[in-house]
Amino acid sequence: MVKRLPLSALNRKLLRDLLEMKGQAFAIAMVVAAGVAMFVMYLSNFDSLRRTQSAYYERQRFADIFASLKRAPLSLRDRIAQIPGVTAVDARVVASVTLNVPGLDEPASALLISVEAERRPPVNDLFLRRGQWIDANRPDEVLASEGFMTANRLQLGDQVGAVINGRLRRLTVVGIALSPEHIYNIRPGEIVPDDRRFATFWMERRALASAFDMEGGFNDVALAVSPGASVDAIIAALDRLIEPYGGLGAIPRALQLSNWTLENELSQLQTFGFILPLIFLSVAAFILNVALTRALALQRPQIAALKALGYANATLAWHYVKWGLLIAGVGVLIGVATGAWLGQIIIGLYNQFFRFPVLLYRLSPSVVLQAAAMTLTAASLGAFSAVRRAVAIPPAEAMRPEPPAQYGRSILEASFVGRHLGTAGRMVTRNLARHPFRAVASVVGIGFAAAILVVGFVFIDAMDSLITTQFSVAERQDVSVTFVEPRSAAARHALAHLPGVIAVEPQRVVPVRIRAGHRHRNIAITGVFPDARLRRIVDAHGRAIALPPSGLVLSRLLAEVLGIAAGDEVTIEVLEGRRPVRRISVAGLVDDVLGLSAYTDIDSLHDLMREGDVLSGAALAIDTSQESRLSNELKRLPAVAGAGFKSAVIRNFRETLAANMNISILFNVVFAGIIAFGVVYNAARVSLSERSRELASLRVLGFTRAEISLILLGELALLTMVALPAGGFLGYGMAALIVQSLDSEVYRFPLVVSRSAVAWAFLTVIAATLVSGLVVRRRLDGLDLVAVLKIRE
Repeated sequence: MVKRLPLSALNRKLLRDLLEMKGQAFAIAMVVAAGVAMFVMYLSNFDSLRRTQSAYYERQRFADIFASLKRAPLSLRDRIAQIPGVTAVDARVVASVTLNVPGLDEPASALLISVEAERRPPVNDLFLRRGQWIDANRPDEVLASEGFMTANRLQLGDQVGAVINGRLRRLTVVGIALSPEHIYNIRPGEIVPDDRRFATFWMERRALASAFDMEGGFNDVALAVSPGASVDAIIAALDRLIEPYGGLGAIPRALQLSNWTLENELSQLQTFGFILPLIFLSVAAFILNVALTRALALQRPQIAALKALGYANATLAWHYVKWGLLIAGVGVLIGVATGAWLGQIIIGLYNQFFRFPVLLYRLSPSVVLQAAAMTLTAASLGAFSAVRRAVAIPPAEAMRPEPPAQYGRSILEASFVGRHLGTAGRMVTRNLARHPFRAVASVVGIGFAAAILVVGFVFIDAMDSLITTQFSVAERQDVSVTFVEPRSAAARHALAHLPGVIAVEPQRVVPVRIRAGHRHRNIAITGVFPDARLRRIVDAHGRAIALPPSGLVLSRLLAEVLGIAAGDEVTIEVLEGRRPVRRISVAGLVDDVLGLSAYTDIDSLHDLMREGDVLSGAALAIDTSQESRLSNELKRLPAVAGAGFKSAVIRNFRETLAANMNISILFNVVFAGIIAFGVVYNAARVSLSERSRELASLRVLGFTRAEISLILLGELALLTMVALPAGGFLGYGMAALIVQSLDSEVYRFPLVVSRSAVAWAFLTVIAATLVSGLVVRRRLDGLDLVAVLKIRE
């Protein structure tokens, strides 16, 4: 036989007490579980991604420094390798090409990167998912990025047309590869990945160099450096070496786009993993304090008896604190299990955005221990103040019932509204006035539930506003075309004669390094026509910004990165052509929504470059009925590096963000509903336990069940009505803080709080309140009038 472990008298009492208040205990535990689930979900995904990233970078030898240039001889590679601190160099040929993908109407584009057929890259080594390595004797073989192959349902051995240096070639995919350099594979200039229309291909070095007249040369380099080496010093030395060869400025790993995006996501996960659970656990501590305060008030005689039997204050305090710890412990168990389940769902989404060889969900014991420690600490703090007051009462005083509350007219009753409250209304307002702390705690809890929902729904509006501002107000073109190399004014006329083209608005983009003191960034200056109609400069509110005749207009975020303001001067180091260096005044700032941008009048940019009417690309307005013909023509033009059709860009943007947004909103609705239910249910149960004799007396006097329900549930309705506006303001503040924290160099969500977002948030909280009210109403209907009236005061 299994021998039972003996329980002390206090522990048996504890279990009986918890069983008696099981409804309230479960509601509190669910609020705790929601907070723990969010903590585990976010932090376990952070831990899984961080571990996977570190292992992948180390195994595939991810580079520490990256640089592009016009063309340099391979002999320069040896000089780069001699820079102190450099341990490995990969001098590559990199080129952008237009693709003709089977089954895809719009032209796609690809980044071709050279690799050796005889050996693996010394840095940024590839992980071969399927297939075989390229053969030096087959110049049209390529390895393709996994996302592109999956999105277009291509198989090994399939061919893709590519316009390489003016000639259409059929590239055969012999392998599917992954690279630490392209975990987040995105076309330059875009904000979300589009695997259908952008690919990374790895091609045999001699074949790619021959196609682009790069035999014996390279135009891209990646370096690995020794631990402890000065990355800034190596970048400075590298820039000096590649500058004569059209160097475009070296960047550290931290600014490499794929790595930067991943690091930004990790930072957001870690931030949300601490902030949101703290809100839930704070609310749970409030509820626990209120519930224990009332439960201990009902146990005053028991506390006195236990003291008379010799139990010390510390023993009794620990006994009642264990109430909170046991409830929190149940919440931890439920929350860890739920968080692990949700974490596996989220890691599945990350597998769609970030391409790792293996990205498995891992629940670290440290995450579980942190969740448990944080939760138990919050529960202890919530229980301690209630317990401390209860056990401090002398035994003789505790043997007497708690003195009845002094009722009087509330402030509301003295007003004009008070004359129309009726009996039930006056009872509700007086009871709230009797327990102001508890009322405030309930309002705060319900308000937080509404606030969390407002934040979730706000991001739907923010995404719609961002799309409208960027793709309807700022960029009103139908197609954006970029050239492989800057072209003369004749290219404008050639574009105008393409099928379906209605208007052409040329654009000049020049890569530069912009400096302000010791701070600098590699960006592109965009030359814009003063009367531009298709591509305009607008701020986050959709207001068009007039371009001054001279000087630069910078993104607000770029100005913050550089530590400058309007009116300051910056140094511009052009990274192409004659590479002039100029001091230019910052004429203004624009609070835009995408990227780090710098704009100037296109004629001023031509003067800076000492060139004629040169363009890097153009914005096109087209007859949409001719879109298919135009697409086919653009695919065949060798001068075109890429063409983005706005309809496809918007569709991909919505699909990409919606996948993540819908999951987040669902979590917000469920978790906020749990908070609202837990707060309202506990408030109702505490009120019912306090007023059961009063309500039973009213029933005996002839009041109906509906009338006494109005007294109890009216209090909940009043608390909810007060909490909703407070929650709306709180949600606005939280949304503002979160939007500000999400400001990045890729995109910035505008703060848009629509009426529909607030309405949906309020309706969700009201629904949760109604459910908890109906549950309490059932207990009210089952009130034992005889038993309640026999209770001795």
